Amino acid sequence: MDVSGGRGQPRPGNDESAEHTGPEAQAPGGTGDGPTTPSAPKPADATDAGPEDRTPGPGAPPPERGTPQDTGAAPDDAAPGQDRHRTPAHTEPEARRPSRPSQAPAGRPEHPDHPFAHSGSGKGQPPQRPEERRRGGLLMGRPFGVPVYVAPSWFLVAVLITWVFGGQIDRVLPELGAASYLVSLFFAVAFYASVLVHELAHTLAALRFELPVRRIQLQFFGGVSEIEKEAETPGREFVLAFVGPLLSLVLAGLFYLGLLAVDPGSVPGVLLAGLMVSNLIVAAFNLLPGLPLDGGRMLRAVVWAITGKPMTGTVVAAWVGRALAVCVLIGLPLLTQSGALGSDAVDNVGMDTVLDALLAAILAAIIWTGAGNSLRMARLREHLPELRARTLTRRAVPVESDTPLSEGLRRANAAGARALVVVDADGVPLSLVREAAIVGVPEHRRPWVPVGTLAQDITEGMRVSAELAGEELLDALRATPATEYLVVEETGEIYGVLSAADVERAFVKAMARPS
Repeated sequence: MDVSGGRGQPRPGNDESAEHTGPEAQAPGGTGDGPTTPSAPKPADATDAGPEDRTPGPGAPPPERGTPQDTGAAPDDAAPGQDRHRTPAHTEPEARRPSRPSQAPAGRPEHPDHPFAHSGSGKGQPPQRPEERRRGGLLMGRPFGVPVYVAPSWFLVAVLITWVFGGQIDRVLPELGAASYLVSLFFAVAFYASVLVHELAHTLAALRFELPVRRIQLQFFGGVSEIEKEAETPGREFVLAFVGPLLSLVLAGLFYLGLLAVDPGSVPGVLLAGLMVSNLIVAAFNLLPGLPLDGGRMLRAVVWAITGKPMTGTVVAAWVGRALAVCVLIGLPLLTQSGALGSDAVDNVGMDTVLDALLAAILAAIIWTGAGNSLRMARLREHLPELRARTLTRRAVPVESDTPLSEGLRRANAAGARALVVVDADGVPLSLVREAAIVGVPEHRRPWVPVGTLAQDITEGMRVSAELAGEELLDALRATPATEYLVVEETGEIYGVLSAADVERAFVKAMARPS
């Protein structure tokens, strides 16, 4: 990505946003349509004329909000989608000075409700991927550079494990008395330490394949490794999924060997037996062939390898996951009540039966929701390449900082442009005139307001390459939250201005298309 300032005049961008088209440009001061992404970070310029807390002036109609897209966030490790997309090649439009033409060039329709980049609300923000979440919980450390968080829900499950397992230890070792619950608490911590080892196996495999890992989080029903990129081949996807259950099986074997060296009726024997059984359960449960479980990712990799289509693998594994959810919901209480899982058969309905049914319902809901999130994530990554900076960029005209706002808008409309870039005497871009700031200026005051007072200085993060597309484009916008970005060619020449509102609309439109 080129971050140097260009001295050339702006190149024509694409005046057409994702949703709206119209026959010609209209007069400035129309209503903008800037949907806001709830999870997006706020722009840095939250001044009284900025997009966050400013009310449009009397000379402009109220901005119209769009509907933000909810894609059902899920960790990438639990919701795989497509592999990483490369930026496709685009045909470069012919260079021209946009401040001279008297009308918009043919073939570049304008928007009736967005005639100018800075005549709307400007509340658009870089759209967030569904797997983008705010960090939460207690930071425990950064093994291999990856932060490990303990979610608040873990403390609840630690209490439950301590209570349930403590009662079992008290029956096996009654001489411990109240100390049995202290032993049970140690078991809860040791069990989740083995879950962390399971997740670290996924993390190390991802780092080995040069896939960035955002974080590891320990939560109520286990752990999650949030891997930001998709494996490039089905073989790597299979290995990435299999190493977790494999490490759980290895831990179960180590605990079994330790159990052979101690008295099974002692405190170490009870702890080692419990850890052995729990790791076997973790491995067996995760090997079930349905998303979002590790076995589902392995099934996805197999179908991907056979068909050559990662989306087909996701669809198959997700629907198998939903079938597993139904089986867990119905089958787990029946197996428990019949005694097939090692407990005594129960003929009547008691508290244990109700608790088993509740546990089955929670597990089934988690599996069903995770499978649905996997499908949404796959569809998102399939459509991400449609977001291209070059095709979403608005044509811009250069103006000096002391140019009256009315004159700048006149030049923009005459050139068929919808953005203003403040430049110095040598044509070097200095700042971008904010769309929201123009809305706050009444029309009768615009001849006396210099555009420089409405502009935001261009930082390095606000310069984006015209060649960016897909995840790379979203990553660039998220790195520096703003409402407008300067789009430049690889040579540093100005290409135009990219509005976060246009990216948001294109994002929503792409997600609405069927796969």
